[in-house]
Amino acid sequence: MTIAFSKADLRSVALARRDALSDEQRASAAQAMAKRGLPLDIAPGMVVSGYSPIRNEIDPAPLMRKLAGQGARLALPAVLSRGKSLAFRAWSPDDRLMLGPLGIPEPSPAAEELIPDIMLVPLAAFDRQGHRIGYGAGHYDFTLAHLRKGKAIVAAGVAFAVQEIKEVPAQPHDVALDFVLTEKKVFDFRS
Repeated sequence: MTIAFSKADLRSVALARRDALSDEQRASAAQAMAKRGLPLDIAPGMVVSGYSPIRNEIDPAPLMRKLAGQGARLALPAVLSRGKSLAFRAWSPDDRLMLGPLGIPEPSPAAEELIPDIMLVPLAAFDRQGHRIGYGAGHYDFTLAHLRKGKAIVAAGVAFAVQEIKEVPAQPHDVALDFVLTEKKVFDFRS
């Protein structure tokens, strides 16, 4: 079996566990994660990017509202095209979103473009070494590698605890996370 098939199988298993959660469990998990917050100090004006949840992903909005209350500026990703870095556009919880090219809600192209200090990264599965499996397009790996050439960016995976797997078959182009936040625990992978 090749790594591509292994990742696909692991992704399917983790997503099935995530999909089995009830709406109440999802909402409760998002609130628990927000209550715990980030394991970092938020300096006023620090840019935190989240994401618009799709496919039963944990909703980062409660956490993002808390971070905004601590002085963070918020952003959401916009997909420009495959093989290009994601753009991050200013966002506040009351802003209307539009559907991007992949059908994911994102801020208007007129919104200010920002470079995040902290990226909340959606994922399909994660392990205790800080590796993640996404959805296979490589948007976040490419974006983190590209943006980290210009500045240090903290990457915090955001997931339900049931998405943890024993080991992600990481490849050289995969970018490791600094943290994973779940409703039950914060995993810190910084050395």
